[in-house]
Amino acid sequence: MSTLLIKHALLLVTMDDHRREIPDGGLFIRDGFIEKVGATNSLPDKADEVLDVSGHVILPGLINTHHHFYQTLTRTVPAAQDANLFNWLTTLYPIWAKLTPEDIRISTQTALAELALSGCTTASDHLYLFPNGSRLDDEIEAAQSIGLRLHASRGSMSLGESKGGLPPDSVVDSEDNILADSERLIKKYHRAEPGSMIQIVLAPCSPFSVTGELMKESAILARKYGVHLHTHLAETQVEEEFCLQKFGYRPVPYMQSVDWVGNDVWYAHSVHVSQHEIELYAKEGCGVAHCPSSNMRLASGIAPLQQYLKAGVKVGLGVDGSASNDGSNMLAEVRQAMLLARLKAGLEGASLSSTGEEILTARQALEVGTRGGAAVLGRKDIGSLETGKCADFIGYKMDHLEYAGAQHDPLGALVFCQTRPVDMSYVHGKAVVKEGVLTGLELQPHIEKHNKAARRLLG
Repeated sequence: MSTLLIKHALLLVTMDDHRREIPDGGLFIRDGFIEKVGATNSLPDKADEVLDVSGHVILPGLINTHHHFYQTLTRTVPAAQDANLFNWLTTLYPIWAKLTPEDIRISTQTALAELALSGCTTASDHLYLFPNGSRLDDEIEAAQSIGLRLHASRGSMSLGESKGGLPPDSVVDSEDNILADSERLIKKYHRAEPGSMIQIVLAPCSPFSVTGELMKESAILARKYGVHLHTHLAETQVEEEFCLQKFGYRPVPYMQSVDWVGNDVWYAHSVHVSQHEIELYAKEGCGVAHCPSSNMRLASGIAPLQQYLKAGVKVGLGVDGSASNDGSNMLAEVRQAMLLARLKAGLEGASLSSTGEEILTARQALEVGTRGGAAVLGRKDIGSLETGKCADFIGYKMDHLEYAGAQHDPLGALVFCQTRPVDMSYVHGKAVVKEGVLTGLELQPHIEKHNKAARRLLG
């Protein structure tokens, strides 16, 4: 039994049901779970480890609901810099076909290191191609040294160009192999108990890269074992046209036709949806991974974030792949979500009141990045700092240059001001970042190894 006491936070942001923000707050943690939350003088005064976090804002760890770790190896590829989604993909597929198991391991650690330094404590990744003997196991094993919680999605592509799909045949797999490997991974790695560090997700890539039969069979398999389902959906108008031509449905009705609606399903992007489809998401419990930076980068459009929230749809944030965002910064994504929602409101002629009731606030954006992400992933043990939940928390010192002049609202400053690396991050009560430095990876030699791998892919 080990205990940890966090005391004297400048502000402890709980994100609990009452959204309490506690000056001079703290946490008492036992074996990775929060036992007490409150003002410092209300907590035990002794523990195995005591951290005085004076001057820090402490808040729940951010939760990333959509990523492609391997894409850290193909950032800013010149031929893909100014392309829309389909052209971007067709440019990069041949490069990704060269990936090796070692590339998967290297890119996983790069992405998770970036995420950790940006305040992320739980990350969902979508790995959907497995060339040259690569396996999801490579990612799972590499992730352990960084220390973040991982929702590892066993992605798949089975609909190659020869069958009317978008990806080249060289990067697709047979559906029998996909389903067999999916079941193997669930049995080997998936843990559903509170505090679990690894969960498996089944994630056929997109309507334009898998068959309807694989979607149906994946849903049956996932529900047999109680794991979640994830896919890209309604990202672009071109995708909508593809679905209408190929399947006779818009993307969301197509999901209904293959049994892909329910509270165990979440979709990446969902930019191009109708009000009726938003209401369907809310009614059926479907979640959305909102990826504002990627949507802007690929000119895909602006997702209706505030309409989702108003309707009661579960929404989390995703940095998306590091070749369509070119970074893995979760706090920056919180800021981007707030700003893009405000832009959309302005473009739609919203009459902004002095209280900001019709625009997304900094606190609402942070809620999407914490509580919202936990809901999307189906986790009841993370997303807020409450008794019984996991001790996943991050801390920012407020004496940095970026926050000068913003002391009147320290929490608002984290979102409105320019982002900087987190000063501390703990996952299940264990340090992942201390004084701004990763505990599980020496960065400089890793960066050199990463760059060498990237040069080989692009050579």
